[in-house]
Amino acid sequence: MTILVDADAFPNALKEILMRAVLKREITTVFIANKKIALPDVHHVSMIVVEQGPDEADHRIAELCKTGDLVITADIPLADRIVAKGAVGLDPRGTIYDENNIKHLLAMRNLMEELRNSGEITGGPSAIGEKTVRAFADGLNKLLSKRI
Repeated sequence: MTILVDADAFPNALKEILMRAVLKREITTVFIANKKIALPDVHHVSMIVVEQGPDEADHRIAELCKTGDLVITADIPLADRIVAKGAVGLDPRGTIYDENNIKHLLAMRNLMEELRNSGEITGGPSAIGEKTVRAFADGLNKLLSKRI
């Protein structure tokens, strides 16, 4: 299993949790973003910097991911793509994306986007707090314990 991280907007508080898990278990982990981020200098953690542009990181993640991989992303359309390839996703808020829920989550995301575009809903998700950090850690531990 490889962990692929959609790192453009990945919160630092969650990066610390993820790094503890992958360093302890020596899991190959690749951060993909359109700018370089600081990572520990270990053989199984790397960074891919993609061109600037919408969805460039998403396209690379979808291209690299394979069956059994874990992709960490808040992007539901990307999650749909990777689940179709046999991978599983984890949202930074702790939601696990898999074949059982991705189509429902994608439909909800599309509905919410329509409501935002029409002005029915404004604002975005709440800030990352302690409860969110705990939910991410729990989801990550659940997925890693199943796969390792």
